[in-house]
Amino acid sequence: MTSSRSTPRPRVFRKVLVIALCVLAFAVALIAWFTLSPVRQDPESARQATQRSLALLKADNATAARDEALAAVRSDPGSPEPHIALTLAMLALDDGVGAEAEVQRAVEAGYDAKLVPHLRAHAQLLQGEEEKALAELDKADPRFRTYALRIRARALTGLGNLPGALAALNAAMQIAPQDSEVWTDMGRFKYAAGDLLGAIAASEQAVKLAPGNIDALQLRGELVRGQYGLVASLPWFESALKRDPARHDILIEYAATLGDVGRTVDALAVTRRALEVRPGSPEALYLQAVIAARAGKFDLARSLMEKTRGGVASLPGAMLLGSTLDIQAGDYQQAIEKLRTLVNNQPMNITARKLLAVALLRTDSARNAIDMLRPVVARNDADSYALTLVARGFERIGDRANAARFLDRAAYPAIGEPGAFSADDSVAVLAGDAALRPGDPGATVPLIRALIDQGNLPGALAKAQEIAAGNRGAPAAHILVGDTLMLLDRYGDAATAYRTAADLRFDEPTMLRLVESLERAGRRGDAANVLALFLSQNPVNTAALRLSAHWQLVAGDYDAAIDSLETLRARIGDGDAALNTDLAAAYTGAGETATAIEFGEAAYGLAPANPAVADAFGWALYRSGDLPGALELLQKAVVLAPRHPGLRWHLAQVYADLNRKAEARTQAQAALADPGFTERAAATALVAGTG
Repeated sequence: MTSSRSTPRPRVFRKVLVIALCVLAFAVALIAWFTLSPVRQDPESARQATQRSLALLKADNATAARDEALAAVRSDPGSPEPHIALTLAMLALDDGVGAEAEVQRAVEAGYDAKLVPHLRAHAQLLQGEEEKALAELDKADPRFRTYALRIRARALTGLGNLPGALAALNAAMQIAPQDSEVWTDMGRFKYAAGDLLGAIAASEQAVKLAPGNIDALQLRGELVRGQYGLVASLPWFESALKRDPARHDILIEYAATLGDVGRTVDALAVTRRALEVRPGSPEALYLQAVIAARAGKFDLARSLMEKTRGGVASLPGAMLLGSTLDIQAGDYQQAIEKLRTLVNNQPMNITARKLLAVALLRTDSARNAIDMLRPVVARNDADSYALTLVARGFERIGDRANAARFLDRAAYPAIGEPGAFSADDSVAVLAGDAALRPGDPGATVPLIRALIDQGNLPGALAKAQEIAAGNRGAPAAHILVGDTLMLLDRYGDAATAYRTAADLRFDEPTMLRLVESLERAGRRGDAANVLALFLSQNPVNTAALRLSAHWQLVAGDYDAAIDSLETLRARIGDGDAALNTDLAAAYTGAGETATAIEFGEAAYGLAPANPAVADAFGWALYRSGDLPGALELLQKAVVLAPRHPGLRWHLAQVYADLNRKAEARTQAQAALADPGFTERAAATALVAGTG
């Protein structure tokens, strides 16, 4: 019995020992946690980190300020000041959700609830809750009235109440006329309202008052990019990033600008920095997709767009890229859905209309494709691609006559004068609408288009000048005046109007208009200077490179033309018949006939019915000594475009070398009959020599 009773004692002892060891281990863990945990109470560390955060915020480095404020919160989560510092940093970084949460934590930690409504309103505004923000601002302490007025202006702008927003900003300006933030908000407001002159002036004042104001620097960069060009804007973004190297929005603007300048490697590097700052950034992934698509890496571009998870789906550029990738992958229905949305939002977006027509044609919706392009091909300056698409549409529905008509237009070597889309209503109806909405460009512009369609150009000009007088800071208003003056053949006056627009926004459409008006006014030197200035700021702009190369070809500067055209080819690829034609002409002029023949053959394979293509290919063969091949192509070119003196002159020289004197003389005389023909001395000599 004794032995049986003594056996449980070791078990009890072991159980007690295990419990004691567990308690000891737990105690050790607690001691370690209190010793090593980053959220242990350390008021002094929190106070110092909070001071550093506020100093960094004052120095316009909101990212570093946020990091310091986070450290302060961890050191002393029960103190309200670190939460307020974190709120301010998050608001500067446009983190509305985080800022609102920190405001609440500050109040719970003892911060005076009467001192936070302006901050809570700002956080709500960043979350797209304009009405809630306005209601919260009614509780704002008078000490923060300037701040509250700025947030009120932003909220009212978001709700479309521009007069109310302007009144709020003017009130803030009266209270704090030397506040750089107020001037920055005024610049943003003017920019959004289309008053670029006012936006430029406000942004300049904002930077003058606070040269390190990162928001003002970003705004200046955006405005300078439009006013002067891509290259000129880069230093502004770089200055902002020196203040806060991890500011995501500025990294995106900087990367996009570098990409458009053609500095692809630098642009990629900046997008990677943006992804480090904000992993999964849709904007950074989208820019990488654009770069990949430009390099022909469509699978990579598609993969990158998928990773955005719809974060940039509403951007017009992203919709165009996404639909292009859909078409390339054969997913036409998805492309159609995206492009219909884009065209509905931007009816004048010709690129979107052409892409949508492609997708519709590939889904056997030929009539819809034709309808989509009707406003485009109704213009005299419709490009050959749009005309060819319409022709293919008519072919699909069996209308051979219309198909042939549009193919003929597509094949002609020159395009007509630009025009506006037709008005959608009668002059009487539109005039009535404009009378009910005096000073509203949205009502007056359709009336101007209708007056132009009716042939009442003086009336259209008067209305256009009325809009420009009331909107001196809006470049579109001055362009409208210039367009109307061009229709009146007042090219010098049109150039003046376009130059006023270019002083505000020197973009591609404005540049092309200004160059054309100057050239037609007989000021070719001024036109060349405008083009050169634009190219210095936008070195890979497609339209500018094409125009520059054309002028270089005409001037016989073949090496320069080759440089321009090869830059363009690197940008858009080898599938452009016009580009290959110009390359054939440039290499022929430079004496590199083997290369010229390659490009001529490539162009001819893409557009065999285009007389300019046949001429370039034929002339390259002629220069290489292949007279029979040259003769066949140049004869075809003249048949296709019998009124073009340059084609006649080329054919005349081939006939002369073949000793077919009568035919050579006939072609040379036909060229001389055109007053615009420039090689008159050589043609006259040929006529005399074959007489």
